[in-house]
Amino acid sequence: MTDDIYDDDTPKKPKAGTRETDAPAGTAADDADREAAASAPPRAGDDARAPDFDDAPESADASEPSGASDGSSHADGPELPVLPDELPVLPVRDVVVFNYMILPLFVGREKSVQAVDAALNGSRYLMICTQRDESVDDPAPEDLHATGTVVMIMRMLKMPDNRLKVLVQGISRARVESFGVGDGYLTARVETLPEPELGPPTVEQEAMMRAAREQSEKILSLRGIATSDIMAVLNSVDDPGRLADLIAANLRMKVSDAQAILECTDPDARLRLVNEQLVKEVEVASMQAKIQSMAREGMDKAQKDYFLREQMKAIRRELGESGNEDEELEDLTRSLERAGLPREVRKEADKQLRRLASMHPDSSEATVVRTYLEWLAELPWAKLSRDRLDINKAKVILDEDHHGLAKVKDRILEYLSVRKLNPKSKGPILCFAGPPGVGKTSLGRSIARAMGRKFQRISLGGMRDEAEIRGHRRTYIGAMPGRIVQSLKQLATRNPVLMLDEIDKIGSDFRGDPSSALLEVLDPEQNWSFSDHYLNVPFDLSKVMFICTANQLDTIPPALRDRMEVISIPGYTMQEKLAIARRYLLPRQAKENGLSPREVTVPDALVERIITGYTREAGLRNLEREIGSLCRKVARRKAEGEKGPFRITPRMLEKFLGAPRFIDEEKEAELLPGVALGLAWTPYGGEVLHVEVTPMKGKGGVTMTGQLGDVMKESAQAAISYARSRAERLGIEPDFSEKLDLHIHVPAGATPKDGPSAGVTMVTALLSALTGTPVRSDLCMTGEITLRGRVLPVGGIKEKILAGVARGMQHVIIPRQNVKDLEDIPADLLRRIQVHPVAHIDDLLPLAFPKD
Repeated sequence: MTDDIYDDDTPKKPKAGTRETDAPAGTAADDADREAAASAPPRAGDDARAPDFDDAPESADASEPSGASDGSSHADGPELPVLPDELPVLPVRDVVVFNYMILPLFVGREKSVQAVDAALNGSRYLMICTQRDESVDDPAPEDLHATGTVVMIMRMLKMPDNRLKVLVQGISRARVESFGVGDGYLTARVETLPEPELGPPTVEQEAMMRAAREQSEKILSLRGIATSDIMAVLNSVDDPGRLADLIAANLRMKVSDAQAILECTDPDARLRLVNEQLVKEVEVASMQAKIQSMAREGMDKAQKDYFLREQMKAIRRELGESGNEDEELEDLTRSLERAGLPREVRKEADKQLRRLASMHPDSSEATVVRTYLEWLAELPWAKLSRDRLDINKAKVILDEDHHGLAKVKDRILEYLSVRKLNPKSKGPILCFAGPPGVGKTSLGRSIARAMGRKFQRISLGGMRDEAEIRGHRRTYIGAMPGRIVQSLKQLATRNPVLMLDEIDKIGSDFRGDPSSALLEVLDPEQNWSFSDHYLNVPFDLSKVMFICTANQLDTIPPALRDRMEVISIPGYTMQEKLAIARRYLLPRQAKENGLSPREVTVPDALVERIITGYTREAGLRNLEREIGSLCRKVARRKAEGEKGPFRITPRMLEKFLGAPRFIDEEKEAELLPGVALGLAWTPYGGEVLHVEVTPMKGKGGVTMTGQLGDVMKESAQAAISYARSRAERLGIEPDFSEKLDLHIHVPAGATPKDGPSAGVTMVTALLSALTGTPVRSDLCMTGEITLRGRVLPVGGIKEKILAGVARGMQHVIIPRQNVKDLEDIPADLLRRIQVHPVAHIDDLLPLAFPKD
């Protein structure tokens, strides 16, 4: 175990009875630091520097050395005693003891206690050596510096916890000649290193001593310590070595630097080392004083500003002028009273008002509280817009803004009817799901107009921060409420129509999950007490009509999707697109391009050509772009001086828009054997896919290309297995799987394809390839199959039938269990294509191969 010194290197003040010259300089200056350090508890089992020895209780077992306080030392320091052959060694960890230094120590380890006991039982002298590595707990001789200090034990005090408290005084430098082992402790044979005899100081020595005294005085001044007594002691010392030891004993430095000074036997060289340390300490003390001065100046400025403001207030009161701060506080109080706050919210507002009144108006915290109260005052706690509950008039408005969408309009009229009969009903959570461009967002505006409510759209696409919904905590700089509360403040009503756009594109990261925050917003059973993190008080959202939009439902979390009433808007038929283009798109684009609706005319036949040849979508965005392009061409002609009206002809159409982008490949008179037309669903509408199967001589290998997903690959394997199991009945060779290789390909290979609706198409194309019989060219199909040949239901029937009609198909095969989905398909669409429900592959074959 080693000795651990907790205080700095500042020695104690000389005890009563000792001469002043025995005490190091600077003692009185460092009393405060020494006492604070001495009060720190030492580590368990370590030896540490002890507090002031005079604090020991009188009842403790103390040992007083004879002659320790009789004033036996002379002005030049203690006389060098006659030492025994071997001295007990006391290792210390983080202090270096110098000549004339008086130091109290706690001794708590067994070896150290035995060394002290041995010294007390003998000559009372110890050899103190500093460890090379202070982390070593049980130092060996090689762990100690060979140069140390011989000390005399002046007092010893035994503590209740069996530790010893000893007061030692440095006697002489010494070098260890050899280490030995006593009775459980280290011993050493030492050679004392006496100070050389010096004559009168030289000029160089005098200059170094003056520099040391001046640097010491500067350090004391920077620390705000009285220097008169200390400098008197330093000025009385004329020996360079003695002066170096006195200053080093009180100087704060690293153990390695102090050990280097101790090992230096040349007084001049030792004083130079001390001067180097004094220069470093002056720089540190100067920077510390500068920092303290800057902090003091900041405090003084704040106090000065406070007194000046108080004087200004007193002057205004004498002049009869009320301060602006008082007026703002009164205005804020009146605004809160007019806001109609609920009781719980009013209680919080009053609490914050009292805090604001007691704060300085220019403080940053007052600004935060003031902003918070302004938000509470401006939110529509009790403001409701009056609903237009005339059902017939609302129906007229919905029909004016949108063509078709009967299911959506019926749902809105049902909600208005319920509100008319039960005004306390909660707002619904509707979700319009469909491909882009079908009018989901514009439908929300029409709903707000039909109900007589204000409308606001909130885009959720790409949102990743939960605070966008719930708001930020007021503890953060720049905190604000969430987007929901901000919208209500802007609209100044508690029952608007809020459209949460692109709810299927919400993300999440380390800042939280916004979709989880929406669970409370979109739950009619919970949103009556929605808690925004910024407000930290409940706000009633039950009167808000939320409308969400999404392109696909798969990416919406199930818990969130369960809170919404999903209304599917699959897309528009040819007739609907034609009617919308004639009633809405063409007049709007003509107006935006500086034309009147009468100046440009596009026949219905040409609109149909635009729909089929230039756009291939479920919505209307590309159709509106193409019509806008026509209107821009006409606007240029008008600007060049041509007279209208302008009627678009087929020749002008191709000149303005270029060649058609889409070619009706499905209108071939006859398909090749091994080709079948399937129907697929995408987030952007239905699509017609070609499935091709080619048999080749081989050994039964199967190749699948076209970026097929795992589900479509499984459908192909099921189709092959079904064909093998029914080979004889289907008129194909039973061992075709052993003699032929099959290549199944779905064109447009750069587009990934997957889904459980290609089984029927796969088996039809396979049978066509194996029998050499072509499939009808005007037939498309959808459905999944089993190994037994059953046809299973699939989704997206309306989108798929729309895609088939757009491609000119005359017949479509669907699973029999999907007949219920035909109710959502307009009658005029069903008149353009014949639907064939099937339950088994046997029902499909006569339809696909009519010649057989």
